[in-house]
This record gives sequence, C-alpha cells and structure tokens, in this order.
Amino acid sequence: MTSTRSTPAPAEELETVLDNARAASGELESARPGELAGLLRGVADALEGATEELVPLAQRESGLPEGRLRGELVRTTFQLRLFGDVVEEGSHLGATLDSPASDWPTGARPDMRRVSLPLGPVLVFAASNFPFAFSVAGGDTASALAAGCPVVVKAHPGHPELSRRTAELVTTALREAGAPEGTFALIEGTESGRAAVLDGRIKAGAFTGSNSGGRALFDLACSRADPIPFYAEMGSVNPAFVTPEAAEQRGGEIARGYLDSYTLGVGQFCTKPGLLFVPQQALREFEETLVPEVRQRNAAPMLSSGIENAFRESLNSLREHSAVRELVTGGRSEEGVTPTLLSTTAEELLAHSEELMGECFGPVSLLVGYSDTDQLLEAAAAFSGELTATVQGVEDEDVVESLFGVLRSRAGRLVWNGWPTGVSVSYAMQHGGPYPATTAPTHTSVGTAAVERFLRPVSFQNAPGAVLPEALRDDNPLGIPRRVDGKPHSA
Repeated sequence: MTSTRSTPAPAEELETVLDNARAASGELESARPGELAGLLRGVADALEGATEELVPLAQRESGLPEGRLRGELVRTTFQLRLFGDVVEEGSHLGATLDSPASDWPTGARPDMRRVSLPLGPVLVFAASNFPFAFSVAGGDTASALAAGCPVVVKAHPGHPELSRRTAELVTTALREAGAPEGTFALIEGTESGRAAVLDGRIKAGAFTGSNSGGRALFDLACSRADPIPFYAEMGSVNPAFVTPEAAEQRGGEIARGYLDSYTLGVGQFCTKPGLLFVPQQALREFEETLVPEVRQRNAAPMLSSGIENAFRESLNSLREHSAVRELVTGGRSEEGVTPTLLSTTAEELLAHSEELMGECFGPVSLLVGYSDTDQLLEAAAAFSGELTATVQGVEDEDVVESLFGVLRSRAGRLVWNGWPTGVSVSYAMQHGGPYPATTAPTHTSVGTAAVERFLRPVSFQNAPGAVLPEALRDDNPLGIPRRVDGKPHSA
C-alpha cells in the first residue's frame, strides 16, 4: 500500500507507485463515507499510539522542542479525526437533486442531480517547518484521503527518517482498515517529485513552502498536456496595522504580543507578522518597549542549515537597505539564532516596496512608522496577496472600516485584535489568499473546507437509478444531508 526508500525512487518503482494509485482510485471513489472515515481514524490512532517514538525522532531531525512537537502531533491526529467526522456527515459532497419541472421559467427542466466526486491520485509535497501537521500525514494528506483520493507524498529532505517511519505507520493503519493497495505511497528526491507532477496519473497537487518552489511546481503542473490543479501555499508577509487609538490605549500590550508572534517558532511560521505599522508619534514608545525585550530573547536553532542560510541572505539584503534602521541585531551562537528588529517609514516602504515588502523567513520583523491614517490606507493598498492581515484597533475608530475594506481583497484571513500565528483547524478557517500567497485563492489548506480542493462536481441528467452514485439515489442510502428542489433536507 506504500513504498519507502532512503534514496530517490528509480523510474520503474515510481511507475509502480503511480499505477497502484490509479488502480486504487476506482475503489476509493465507490467507498462509503463511513469507510473513508474509518481510514482516517485508523491513521490517527496509529500515529497517536506511536507518539513516544515519533516525537524524539522529530526532535533529532528538526531541532524543534519537545512541547511544540507533541502539540503538533495532537493537531495532526485531531485533523485526521475531524475530517473523518466531516466525511461521515456527508454535506461536503454537495448532493443536490432537481425534480423534472415542465413549467420551469427557463424552459422544461429535466431530472438533474449533482454531486462531487474524487479527482483521483493527489501528489502532496511535504513541508519542512511542520514535520507532522504539514508533512507525510498532514492536512493535505488528510483532506485528499477524506475526498476519496489516493495520495502520493514527496518527502521533505529535512526530516527523512521521520517521513519514512510515519509512512510505515500510515501504511499499516490503512491496510488494517481495509484500504485498497495504492491508497498511499511515499517517494523521495527532487526528480521523483518533478516526474510525478508531470505524470498523467496524478490529478492534483498540493505544496507548502517557498514562492520559488511553489511557482516552479505550479508552472510544471500547468505545462502538462492535461493541466491539473496545483494548490501551492507560498510566501506571505502578513502585515499588521496598529490604529492611532489602539496605540495610545494599549501600545505596550500590542508591542509584546507582536514580539511573541514574530519570534514564535524562530520566525519560521508562514503566518509570521513581517511588518507592523505604527503611528509615527507612537513609534518611539514601541521601540523603547521592544528593543530591550528582543535583546533578552534566547537563541534557538532554525530547521536546517539551508533555511538558515536563505534567511541570512534575505536578512542581509533587508538590513543593508538605505531606508532601514537596525534596532536590534540578531546573532548566531551554538544554540542557534537570536531575533532581529528593523525599522523604516511608510513613505520609504512605499518608495522601495519591491525590496522591503518581501518575505524573510526567520526571526526578523520590520516596524513601519506612518504619518496619518491616509498614509496607513495607502500602505495597506500596496499589498497584493497575503495569507493574513491583522488590525489592532478600537471598534468605533473611523479608519477601521476603511482598513478592513482595503484588506479583505488582499488577504485570506483578517485578524482583529489578535495575532496571525496559530492557525485553528476548524470549519470556518481560511488558510489561503490571493497570489503570491497561494496559487488558488478560492481554497484553503487548513480546516474542513480543504477537502473541496480534491473533489470535482458532476451532474447526472435523466439518469437511471442504477448508474447514480449512492449520494444521489432517491432513497438516500447514505443518509447524508442533501438539497432537494432548492430546499435543504437533513439526513
């Protein structure tokens, strides 16, 4: 049901993996919701049962602390079970039935029935910064399995042993739950991943990582003779805006919350606030609060030498810019890196947006002083596509409504009087945004709506009952919620 290797899979082995995934598609498409839910819960149980083995392995390979990894593994098993609940309930299929109607205003309406079916085998590129929640058995894998799609995971080289062991546990759990051969496989190596993207047996892809990596894979997926959806979550600056009244009323509280957020996980969260806009008259107060506290932060290791080198390169470009003041210079020791804090003005930011508004993946952030609310709105409008945008404000301030009006077309999640780090796995979560944050702003990679990425709607017109999927049959054998003649019907 899966294959794991310590080296990139040779072409013949990749062929077997993809053939098996294609063969599994038919069986999974006809699986009942309860059966798919059983697969997801079985994987969750297996991972949970191996906690004491997996967490130390993840510590060795990622350098992340034990508490963080235990929490992340809980998140991983929770989201598998949550998707199981969603699948079992059935509304994600969008089953809709329209009865024949001779007096329909646009002309006689035939019997029409619509439901969402699995796309087919999905290729998942595991991420480095979340070795459980966005890796082998992470959200992309969980949502694809929930949709009834076989999954081929391209392992991240940052945690190879953890990837292989996780894959073994997933394999065993799926086999014991009755999944068909080919439901899941692990592949390794850049060339294997590239070949799989281009292969006609893969019907969709998902990625979490850098802009350059995500865009390159997206372009490959689009270059195929049969282009496929490729859901890449990429870089994001996640600007945060402090209104004048908020700065006056609780500037110190906001400054400390910002510091905790941008240094969380050594700044290696895709939702890290990379820019904080502060009224010019409050900038000195923010600096006086932040500078001594930033200097007191302990050094911590980054995920890999490659990530740290890339961080150093982008940080040096930022700190050496003529429009930037360096408030706290981060350092390097045996324990890791310490955070950096930089400062500029909104005027300079707008004049040098290309150089100053890019993502710097690591423990650094930029304070931006603005002169008035008109300039604040101008700065907000300069952003194109972000995963998040945060507003620290007072509800009855005039600028708040205008600021939200600008940001709602530029970010997937708008945060009010909070911080963007910490992405809840829930029903209403949107973890996505306009390009360049993602390649698919209509979808999310976190939360229950993520399953929609791997489903394709199909309508049946005047079809005999024998050919209809169970979700569309008159007697509703699956017992799922449906919309019948425009009205919702519960199970």
